[in-house]
Amino acid sequence: MIQGKNTDELVDRFRVKCKAHGLSMTPQRLAIYKAMIESIDHPSAENIYHVVRASFPDIALDTVYRTLSTFSEIGVIHVVEGYGEVKRYDPNVKPHHHFRCMCCNKIVDLYEDSVEKPKISPRLKKKYNVANVKVVLEGACDGCLGEK
Repeated sequence: MIQGKNTDELVDRFRVKCKAHGLSMTPQRLAIYKAMIESIDHPSAENIYHVVRASFPDIALDTVYRTLSTFSEIGVIHVVEGYGEVKRYDPNVKPHHHFRCMCCNKIVDLYEDSVEKPKISPRLKKKYNVANVKVVLEGACDGCLGEK
């Protein structure tokens, strides 16, 4: 669940965003979005599929993948790259970065000042139009460190 956010408020914003992008509000889209915002981690499409299938037994995994891709395109979720694993998704679209545990693949949101505003050099700014910066720290999480 997105910290400090009310599900109804998020769903209202979702409806507005869909309407602005010409997307009809289908029960399946709503169920997929609700499954995203109610998750406590960064779920994969397969995780969302299993949750949504309880209400829509005939939904296809491909439908979930395509819907999550569409949600990412319109900016209601972010894709957390797969790094060799399956893609994971993040309903928190506020600027933040991630830590990925290389042992258990847990992904954690980071709000650290030291990584919030990476510096883009003047040389890179001149050569590229940087629209977004994503920082992913990798290592072992506290849970996995405790097991050693």
